[in-house]
Amino acid sequence: MSKYTREDIKNLVEEEGVEFIRLQFTDIFGTLKNVAITASQLEKALDNKCMFDGSAVEGFVRIEESDMYLYPDYDSFEIFPWRPQQGKVARLICDVYMPNGQPFEGDVRYCLKKVIKEADELGYRFDVGPELEFFLFQTDEAGNPIPTSDEKAGYFDIGPTDLGENVRRDMVLNLEEMGFEVEASHHEIAPAQHEIDFKYDEALKAADAIVTFKLTVKSIAKRHGLYATFMPKPKQGINGSGMHINMSLATKDGKNIFEDLNDENGLSKEAYHFIAGILKHAKGMAAITNPLVNSYKRLIPGFEAPVYIAWSTTNRSPLIRIPAVNGYGTRVELRSPDPSANPYLVIACLLAAGLDGLKNKLEVPKAVGRNLYEMTDEERKKENIDRLPVDLNDALKHLQEDELICNVLGKHILDKYVEAKKAEWKAYKEQITKWELDEYLYKY
Repeated sequence: MSKYTREDIKNLVEEEGVEFIRLQFTDIFGTLKNVAITASQLEKALDNKCMFDGSAVEGFVRIEESDMYLYPDYDSFEIFPWRPQQGKVARLICDVYMPNGQPFEGDVRYCLKKVIKEADELGYRFDVGPELEFFLFQTDEAGNPIPTSDEKAGYFDIGPTDLGENVRRDMVLNLEEMGFEVEASHHEIAPAQHEIDFKYDEALKAADAIVTFKLTVKSIAKRHGLYATFMPKPKQGINGSGMHINMSLATKDGKNIFEDLNDENGLSKEAYHFIAGILKHAKGMAAITNPLVNSYKRLIPGFEAPVYIAWSTTNRSPLIRIPAVNGYGTRVELRSPDPSANPYLVIACLLAAGLDGLKNKLEVPKAVGRNLYEMTDEERKKENIDRLPVDLNDALKHLQEDELICNVLGKHILDKYVEAKKAEWKAYKEQITKWELDEYLYKY
């Protein structure tokens, strides 16, 4: 059932004194964009008549086919609580359409909707609960982030050691005012690193919530004179930031099909097939779940991020963990994604991979009880435990070899995404880093 009607939105804008509405959409790299309109243009927006230049957005279209339209999702209407109370600002998340009235193939929301429709036709609803980590850094006089911190706090520390306690409080209050059900917030393991967890939701709403969460966190941090970054590994020698994805499938009447109390792990055969599908496509999805050159500096042994493609019910070193809950809370947690990833594409790929496991009844390998980081290469080889790609270039090769993931993305997104990421890798490879100068300049 819809949350808002067209008339509801018009009434809310008038009653709340909203002067500006941001029509938001997300590009293929996960960057939130918007076109701002005044309240006088709301009727036009609700009629799907607001146009923008798609050629100006990287990865969208060429200049000769640039006219694109924004179709607002009425249920996404929210007023930004951190903006002025006189002349309030609201937002509507939009789908991107072509002038002929057809969905734009490069719209990441449309990409996710197609996979959701496939799951719906099989009788499933995909529920997703994300856990995003981020760093809070100080800024210079110009407002630019300084990737250092005087803070010494660690996991679950409290104030005054935790210097971000009041900032997180403000973030949580603003998120709750926007309809989030925040379940927990705490300091993470690395200095200046934080986490705020919010309740799971249906796949599309979860993806919308992630982009909204990131905007909110960054906006509130700026009000406190800080910079919030979702960069996967901003500092050497400490843990990076992840975006763990908790997943479950439910029937249309709400029954969690991953649950089986008669199984030793509390998992149904559907859950095992779903896990097998994720493991099968883990390497093919890596360029989506971990999209930056920097992403692979997080995915190294010794910093809690997963490296090896395995699953477990007892430890956090494998790629997939089964949290120690049962009943409706039974779920599968994927630990490799990082918060720089495009949530729409990540969730679309995960659902498609899981459904591949279900439809083809893929068999899951044996669960791993040992700490994978402490196993030798020979021991992992004996157990047939593969590893994730070692860098972005490696990940792109596996992406292009995974037919299922390529089909999920579609030709437009795939071609534009790979082209941009190859250029990113090339630019990185051409850099002469400080480490190289320090290591080699005086030796040779």
